[in-house]
Amino acid sequence: MSGKSISEKNAPPVEVHDLTVSYNNKPVLWDIDFELPKSQLIAVVGPNGAGKSTLIKAIMGLIDPVSGHSLIYGKPLEQMRKKIAYVPQRETVDWNFPVSVFDVVLMGRYAHLRLFQRPTATDKKLATEALEKVGMADFANRQISQLSGGQQQRVFLARALAQDADIYFMDEPFAGVDASPEDHILQLLRELRSEGRTVVVVHHDLQTVSGYFDWVMLLNLRLVAFGPMETTFTKENLQKAYGGRLNILSQVIELSRKEAFIRESGHE
Repeated sequence: MSGKSISEKNAPPVEVHDLTVSYNNKPVLWDIDFELPKSQLIAVVGPNGAGKSTLIKAIMGLIDPVSGHSLIYGKPLEQMRKKIAYVPQRETVDWNFPVSVFDVVLMGRYAHLRLFQRPTATDKKLATEALEKVGMADFANRQISQLSGGQQQRVFLARALAQDADIYFMDEPFAGVDASPEDHILQLLRELRSEGRTVVVVHHDLQTVSGYFDWVMLLNLRLVAFGPMETTFTKENLQKAYGGRLNILSQVIELSRKEAFIRESGHE
């Protein structure tokens, strides 16, 4: 990874200031402010329509906000795009596009290439290594449309790994993935964290939030709460985020904490 300037080292990976986003004049996110901590696994949770995916897309410049702005290591996004990798929701991708698994993963290297420069042997080696990390090396020459949903998800994760970014945004990477691949993906995320990367994951399974992540952001149009798991993933904050839609909150919290304790204690 390339060296960072002094200002980058001192700046948070992502700052969001006064961010408001609307679709058809209807606010989807309203006046959002936060700073992401470095080298943490961060879950973004909230009810359907809370603006979770929109938040990631706005930070990455894929959606224009009504107001507000984001900074990456203290600088505008345009100067720092190489620092960010993105795993979109599988449902948002046209899987019929005629391209091989290897070519999809190699796209993760494009941010590092000059205009019209062809991928180098090093780029291809990094793409192959990324496929090996997600257990998809044997599928390198397969058409992306021929894969199962879980396999497609892992290929997109490999593309993000190949980019060798500092910040990873992932929109429901566990969706449609079986238990064994899910454990494998979680291990990869933990490896990214141990390497000093910051990983932000839109996540829908409340029962695994406390066991998988270090910090949690609760969204519902506004930023309800954001902080370390122990102090933020509480019944009170979940009630604020989900309202009356979660009448089994206490059971969810209790179950998730028990599962996290079992994993950490090695009693599986």
